[in-house]
Amino acid sequence: MTTLDRCRGALLGLAVGDALGAPTEGMTPAEIHARYGRVTDFLTEDAAGTDDTEYAVLCARGLLAHGRSITADDVADVWLDAVAAQRGGFHGAGFSEMVALANLRSGLRPPQSGSDSYEMWSDGAAMRIAPVGILCMGDPDEAARIAAVDASVSHARDGVFGAQAVAAAVAVAMNAHDHRDVIDAGVRALPRDSWSARLVGRALDVAAAAGSPAAAEEALYAEIPLFHYPWADAAPEAIALAFGLFAAHRGDFTQVVLAGVNIGRDSDTIAAIAGAMAGALHGAQAIPERWRAQVARVSGRCITATAGTDLVDLADRLHDAGRQSSALREVAVDGR
Repeated sequence: MTTLDRCRGALLGLAVGDALGAPTEGMTPAEIHARYGRVTDFLTEDAAGTDDTEYAVLCARGLLAHGRSITADDVADVWLDAVAAQRGGFHGAGFSEMVALANLRSGLRPPQSGSDSYEMWSDGAAMRIAPVGILCMGDPDEAARIAAVDASVSHARDGVFGAQAVAAAVAVAMNAHDHRDVIDAGVRALPRDSWSARLVGRALDVAAAAGSPAAAEEALYAEIPLFHYPWADAAPEAIALAFGLFAAHRGDFTQVVLAGVNIGRDSDTIAAIAGAMAGALHGAQAIPERWRAQVARVSGRCITATAGTDLVDLADRLHDAGRQSSALREVAVDGR
């Protein structure tokens, strides 16, 4: 398995999880089972990635334009360039992104554009951040740093922390052979005394105590969701469920993505995060070919400027940029 295949796996895995999970978003496991049984495939012929995938495209575009020197203002400009002429659309867009865009359009700049929001702790940054892990392959600390830069445009506090955990996990997955290394990298990226760290730790304990992956799914749904909160998009919850399911299924691509789909709540984001980590760990070869083909070209339903983007080509460009930036970083370190 090549690093290039892992890059493709991370981006396609995100999009596959997103597209598979979109129909079950906001549902309970009981509702999903009553309507569909256990979901094991796309539920519609036109299944496609949602805002999770399309904001990941914007994330990647910023990285390709600015590399590891990217600033929050650069990210803000990428967002504004993509949506400045868009009227309507934004199908399925999350609250955090729409609030951030409204803030940017009104003249606020990051970090104010992300902190001046009632959705600052949503999972909207974590869902899009896998390209940072690809660029920073093997360097989780740098991935976490750049993730915080990108996330600050639309989030603050735990919304940023969740993005850092996912980026660090994907960065390590690009070179890892054990799913536990991926989990450990994500956990290390979380501030120890944070809401996210506590909930992720609880999810990992729940998964470890369960007697089987199926039992882990049931226990995680019973223990982790923030049922008192009106929306199912809190970053600590989504990150905890994604990492808990990833641990329960030992990083197996198909099983962990389908677990995210069938657990409901913010299922497209949970499955997208799990898919990015598992795709980076096992490569695109681990993703069923038909699933890869279904999501390879972005629909642009939310952000029209992303329509037609080829995710394989985008992953290849990120791979080249990541190798180049890693080489330059090594030269800089050796020259000190």
